[in-house]
Amino acid sequence: MRLFAAVLPPVDAVRELAREVDVLHRTPGADALRWTERPGWHFTLAFYGEVADDIVPDLTERLLRAARRTGPFPLSLHGGGHFGGRALWVGATGDVETMRLLADRAEAAGRKAGVEMEEHRRYRPHLTVARSRGSADFEPYTAVLDAFAGKPWTVGELCLVRSHLPTSGVPGEQPRYETVASCPLGAGDGTGPNAR
Repeated sequence: MRLFAAVLPPVDAVRELAREVDVLHRTPGADALRWTERPGWHFTLAFYGEVADDIVPDLTERLLRAARRTGPFPLSLHGGGHFGGRALWVGATGDVETMRLLADRAEAAGRKAGVEMEEHRRYRPHLTVARSRGSADFEPYTAVLDAFAGKPWTVGELCLVRSHLPTSGVPGEQPRYETVASCPLGAGDGTGPNAR
């Protein structure tokens, strides 16, 4: 199954972002972009790709341990940017260092469980809201997102998520996401909330 570890924003944060994305939809040229729908809004911590069914229990247990070693932390949606002309994203502010630590731990959990991982890169929290098939000019959208600041919430869990890629061939069909496991943060194992 196709899996990734993620932080899922709460309903209130999704509502705030939806209002901002509605503004972006009215920007000239927005119809040419593929907009990610609300169920697809998440902060990927580690992407595992196709994972054999027999590895999933070990991966889940390792993610549970990683989550227990990381205390809950404040986060809010903030600003935005783009990766080249391909993806438009919303960023985060708050305890981004703890989020990076959690991402590192989620990546390590995958490696230790036997998942083949790509080369390690410094984690940059981002939630993708739109993609372009070609090279788009995202500057008008990032200008709007520069002023966006959502209300803070406390991240309390790491989720193992399965993605079901579109299979119908219908234009605009979105992937479906299913939470396979929810791992509460800071449940404690005697190592402290943010022990390395």
